[in-house]
Amino acid sequence: MHPPTSDLRIRATRPLPAPAVLEEEFPLDDAGSTRIAQARRSISSIMSGADDRLLLVVGPCSIHDPAAAVEFAALLRAAADRHAGELLIAMRVYFEKPRTVVGWKGLINDPDLDGTFHINKGLRLARKLMVDITGAHLPIATEFLDTTLGQYYADLVSWGAIGARTVESQVHRELASGLSMPVGFKNRTDGDVQVAVDAIRSARHAHWFPSLTRDGAPACMQTTGNEDTHLVLRGGTRGPNYSDGDVRSAVGLLSGNGLPPHLMVDCSHSNSGKDAERQAVVAAELAERIAAGDRAIAAVMIESNLLGGSQDYRAVPLVHGRSVTDACLSWEKTLPAISLLAGAVDARRRRRG
Repeated sequence: MHPPTSDLRIRATRPLPAPAVLEEEFPLDDAGSTRIAQARRSISSIMSGADDRLLLVVGPCSIHDPAAAVEFAALLRAAADRHAGELLIAMRVYFEKPRTVVGWKGLINDPDLDGTFHINKGLRLARKLMVDITGAHLPIATEFLDTTLGQYYADLVSWGAIGARTVESQVHRELASGLSMPVGFKNRTDGDVQVAVDAIRSARHAHWFPSLTRDGAPACMQTTGNEDTHLVLRGGTRGPNYSDGDVRSAVGLLSGNGLPPHLMVDCSHSNSGKDAERQAVVAAELAERIAAGDRAIAAVMIESNLLGGSQDYRAVPLVHGRSVTDACLSWEKTLPAISLLAGAVDARRRRRG
């Protein structure tokens, strides 16, 4: 008898529902579909420079409590309505967390935060939450980490991200080339921007890659290429990269590669020295430059939650509205930053006459 050679390190398997099954369970209605399509067009116009508003992506580092996320969405919606003339605000709704070694991998992977890994439950919670936030008239922003899970909720996303750890990944570039929304590529974790520019160029080309259909069948997919791809500066191990000189250098790199000279700055991660409170300082500096006429900064990201700081995901009980991954800026301190950025856009317009 021959020794077995397959699945030697697979302990168990669980079937997943087809994406179409979850779409039927938590459908996107016509009104929501219209809003998402409009948000995608507007984001595309902002990142190309045709729309002089600022794209502002705000929300928790990761979602672990859907109820708290809905509460945050209501607050953010009010701010979005108040500043709609200057800002297009999308909520950061991240369900997957890349880990340097191990740790909690996000709501989809482990929705009960206890190592039970009920991924089917996580997918249902994720899609339902996105439907609820769409119903609250907020565009959704998320990172695509697992290259198959996006099929379960990509129809609900207005802006997507490829993270610093996956920006060099060929399969993520191929995925982005077929996504239906604008996609931002973060610079690598060491701060290298050229890698992200290469990723943007790659995603703008057509590719073939294996994935799942909406019915859950494995298939090879051909993409058209995604022209709505852009750079996200998030700093790196070399230090922050949101300064005027860093932005100008990045814009020169983009222009030299035939790409639009507009980008997003992430106020968190290495740009804040991993100090959530410093995000407000970074946002204030960006606002000052925008008010002075800077058009290269077309978008800003802030990691914010109901309460500031972070907590261990294993804490009992968990504090409602506080991050279980990276520390976030509290909503109380986020609101002035939003107003400051809106005022900067207005000042930039007045400068132009």
